Amino acid sequence: MRQLATLLLAALLPLISPADADPAKTLRIASFNTELSRKGPGLLLRDLQRSKDPQITAILQTLTEADADILVLQGIDWDYEGRSATELRNLLAKRIPRYGHIYAARPNTGMQTGRDMDGDGRLGTARDAQGYGRFTGQDGMAILSRLPILRDDVRDLSKLLWQDLPGATLPTDSNGPPFPSRDALAAQRLSTTGHWVVPILLPSGEPLSVLAFQATPPLFDGPEDRNGLRNQDEIRLWQVLLDGGLGPRPAEPWVIVGGANLDPEKGAGRRAAIADLLRDPRLQDPRPRDNAGHTDTVNWGTSGSMRVDYILPSQALQVVASGLIWPANIPATDGDTNRPASRHALVWTDLNIP
Repeated sequence: MRQLATLLLAALLPLISPADADPAKTLRIASFNTELSRKGPGLLLRDLQRSKDPQITAILQTLTEADADILVLQGIDWDYEGRSATELRNLLAKRIPRYGHIYAARPNTGMQTGRDMDGDGRLGTARDAQGYGRFTGQDGMAILSRLPILRDDVRDLSKLLWQDLPGATLPTDSNGPPFPSRDALAAQRLSTTGHWVVPILLPSGEPLSVLAFQATPPLFDGPEDRNGLRNQDEIRLWQVLLDGGLGPRPAEPWVIVGGANLDPEKGAGRRAAIADLLRDPRLQDPRPRDNAGHTDTVNWGTSGSMRVDYILPSQALQVVASGLIWPANIPATDGDTNRPASRHALVWTDLNIP
């Protein structure tokens, strides 16, 4: 079924002829904001182990339908032993071929700073963490791969201070001083969740660098536009990295995967940031579509639908096909109506690899 779907969608994407695509050399990468995060530490692991949660069942079905070789997941609560990511992998192994390799580093979400990071005069709130979170690791990321992850060569850029990004645009108060304070900005990391460069070993022996991230929403701040500016620079980080501004450039081939929380054409935020990235000549934008031909990857309900999740391969890679898979609806907690298991669609792209 997966190969048939690939060929059908390839007909809609004149990027490479299906006749030129060898199924044995086709690699599927998927990105999915599962929205599985819970309200407290350990609760996601509990629900995964019980195997009775309708949201988890629907998310597993979506991941099963995608049957990707590399999964980049957001909305997964992190824990010190990686038990939640491992349990999710084990549940998937009952449905599709096993993911033998997992990478799930500690995210910045919920990592308390001991400072007032949002200027509300209080300490220790979710907004005073490096990235918004009620507890350490809430709303983290995980990579599940059937191909080996070269862990010794991973670059985790999540500790980079915002002020140390070349060309950073930092928030200021209305009368000019840094917002919320110089002390806060001196400790503020750029990554809300994380920025990872994760090499994955292809069958040819060549590594594929997965550039994974999840940026802050450009909302929920004040006139200083702290989150809007941070979102802009979280997206721009990849171009700075490719320019050589953060040490060695990632070797070809590479692929940017994750959640930008920004649409190039509509919605809040500094849309030029994602538009500039999509126009970068070093990468290609497959513009995946769902069965109805839509490119939006999230439905915010009353705020509308937007394209905020991306898979952007380098020009060295050949794109065979791409698409979106929307998760099923599940009963709402209030029992009055149904809601989607995740507001996000799973985004997938098939690549012809060496």
